[in-house]
Amino acid sequence: MHHFKKNCIGFALILMAALSLGGCGTKKAVKVKEAVSLIESREYEDALKLLNEAEEEKENPRLIARSKGIAYLGQAQYEEAIQCFLDALAGSNGLLQDVDYDLNYYLASAYTGAGKYQEAKEVYDSILALKPNEKEAYYLRGGAELSMDQFNEAKADYDKTVSMDPKNYDRLFAIYEEFAHFGYKAAGQEYLQKALDNGAKTLSSFDKGRIYYFMEDYQSAYVELENAKAEDKEENRAESSLYLGKAYEATGDYNYACNVYRSYLDKHGDSAEMYNQLGICEMKRGNYEAALSAFTSGLDLEDNEMYQVLSFNEIVANEYLGRFSQAEALMQKYLRLYPTDEEALREQIFLATRVVVEEN
Repeated sequence: MHHFKKNCIGFALILMAALSLGGCGTKKAVKVKEAVSLIESREYEDALKLLNEAEEEKENPRLIARSKGIAYLGQAQYEEAIQCFLDALAGSNGLLQDVDYDLNYYLASAYTGAGKYQEAKEVYDSILALKPNEKEAYYLRGGAELSMDQFNEAKADYDKTVSMDPKNYDRLFAIYEEFAHFGYKAAGQEYLQKALDNGAKTLSSFDKGRIYYFMEDYQSAYVELENAKAEDKEENRAESSLYLGKAYEATGDYNYACNVYRSYLDKHGDSAEMYNQLGICEMKRGNYEAALSAFTSGLDLEDNEMYQVLSFNEIVANEYLGRFSQAEALMQKYLRLYPTDEEALREQIFLATRVVVEEN
């Protein structure tokens, strides 16, 4: 099977929520705080055990439900997460607080993970009814609508998001990728072209290069991103190299792309995302040992938002190297953390057959 993961969403959001748990009025929440630390370390099962103990000791029930929801969300156990977030919301005293909006966002995220897009949309509807200037809610509701093939509704929400923050190019690219994913690439590229036209004289080389990359004008992307890389602005440094490398990958020049990633790592130090992209590029070149080294180097970094992606890709690199027993052991560890990852579950079936052959 051998499919590696290019990206992963969700953990940064989950970690942010875990870190903000203390803001809910933490009366008698000793074990909950310990559980939050375990969630930060992705030790979800141990966190849930502690939260059960916290329940028995009658710690703050709303914090317990919220923390459990975050742990289940980290494991992609969406149905369990949904119930926990609903329980936490039910514990409200009737006065809307920031935590209630936070919980609604996480509830919608769990609904989305479970494929319950209508329910997710209804949550965003509720948020926007009370906070009509929530850019994030318009954007996320657009994604739920696209998932239900409601193109016009999604476009209206994306238009609203862009109009509220027209220079948020990261959001613009996310919108393009959403449209492209659901087969509306041309609609997504209209946003990019408009941004390019409107910012012809003011856009930085970095932003122009990224726009050209997503528009698949790779020659123009090379020029702008090389300029951005030469400027060496700290805030754009990593992404300039990432997009430049990806542009070369898109045209099949994997050697140059790998050099771009390695040059960044040699000059500026560790980056989990850069190690992951380097590993993917080395896989495309057939250099599986080099790929494995890149993935493991990324995994060694602390506070790693790419941990799930790198862990999966480490397994795939071992598969390509014929190390099926090692890959299966890593897969068992992976599935303890992410037990509902369907791609991993399919890969596990493949691995089981290969290990039997290897042992015989």
